[in-house]
Amino acid sequence: MKKTTQTLRLLLGLLWLGPLWAQAQTSSTLPPANGTEFTLAQCLNTALVNQPLVRQARIDQEITKASNQIALSAWLPQVGFTGTAQHYLQLPFTIFPDPTTGQLSPRQIGVRNVTTLGLSGTQVIYNNDVNLAARSKRFNLRAAEQNTVNVKIATVSDVSKAFYDVLLAQRQLDVFSQDIARLQRNYRDARLRYETGIADKTEYLQAEVSLNNSLAGKKQAQEAVKARIAYLKQLMGLPPERALALQYDTLKLEQDAIVDTTVALNISNRIEIQQLQTEKALQDINVDYYRFGFLPSVSAFANYNSVFQNNEVREQYQTRFPNSYTGIQLGLPIFTGFRRTQNIRRARLQNTRLDEDISNTRNQINTEYETALATYKGYYTEYLLGKRNLEASKEVYDVINLQYREGIRAYIDLIVAQTTLRTSQLNYYTALFQVLGSKVDLLRAIGQLPTEY
Repeated sequence: MKKTTQTLRLLLGLLWLGPLWAQAQTSSTLPPANGTEFTLAQCLNTALVNQPLVRQARIDQEITKASNQIALSAWLPQVGFTGTAQHYLQLPFTIFPDPTTGQLSPRQIGVRNVTTLGLSGTQVIYNNDVNLAARSKRFNLRAAEQNTVNVKIATVSDVSKAFYDVLLAQRQLDVFSQDIARLQRNYRDARLRYETGIADKTEYLQAEVSLNNSLAGKKQAQEAVKARIAYLKQLMGLPPERALALQYDTLKLEQDAIVDTTVALNISNRIEIQQLQTEKALQDINVDYYRFGFLPSVSAFANYNSVFQNNEVREQYQTRFPNSYTGIQLGLPIFTGFRRTQNIRRARLQNTRLDEDISNTRNQINTEYETALATYKGYYTEYLLGKRNLEASKEVYDVINLQYREGIRAYIDLIVAQTTLRTSQLNYYTALFQVLGSKVDLLRAIGQLPTEY
């Protein structure tokens, strides 16, 4: 009976823990709460959320929306309330002609206490300024959105290359650590051979020189890792005190290094061209704004006033004298000192200048594309040859190391093989991460760098 009870408890425990285990498996793709393991996608996602420049761009979008609403508010009725209360210390004089003699004589008229409460409203029927605001609204929003996209592209590019730089420094550190382990063993063997009289002193001195060189290289790599992680955290918007370690798959990195180089350049995919086109659309609207500056502005208005008048303050609000009126107001510019003409000329010149900016940007984009494509192809060839050299260097080292242990090869041959292997490893990792970084530049050049993760 006791064993049955224990078995049931175990089964219930497994059933209770099952959903938690499944949830943990589902959430394992997300970065841990302490931020110690980040893949490239998680680094990019974190940067797109926390990077101050990206957040500023999103705030600018909201500012643009608010600015549009402020400008468009002029289309809505404008209602206001005013109130004034005044007391005459001396009543004003008014000149009246005498009805019998025709002579003018001054007389004081009015009451000493006057309070006026007024409610007024205006409605724009047509105004060049509000027409400009209405036409510019969607282009202003588009410009703000494109600015956000541009900042995201720069962030993705910078974070991706910083991620690869950190991995490169870490791989270089691993190479030096492996090399030091081999050299330390060789140094001990060479020292032992010298002490037993089998080899001369130069053998272990050569081993010591090589070991010291690798120790210096390892120290440089360690410091480079720290500096590059700090820069990556800056780009990701992480606080300096937060721990950060990177997660990656070498096989996947090698697969990611491949990109289709036959894709033709489409200038319209570049965000810089899209931004200039939006700016040109806004400039066209600006030209029309000055062209139609001769049109009148028309608005309707209505006013309602309540006037309270009396010589005695305590009886002032016992009697009300209301008045109200409505009307239409028209404003027509007749002569502005040729200001409208010069504004039109300036706006058209600015439009022409934008055309030149677009032409120059097209040329720059084409140069960027050709440069990025050539750089990628060069690095990719270097990566393929470096991979082959690494395989050959490993094979050569294994054979010479075995022959040295058997006393067939001299120690200098082993040193050369070790140096060649270390150089091949460093060149391979350098070429791999250079080709990954150049792929980012190439995707950005053709306007296909993703910004959503």
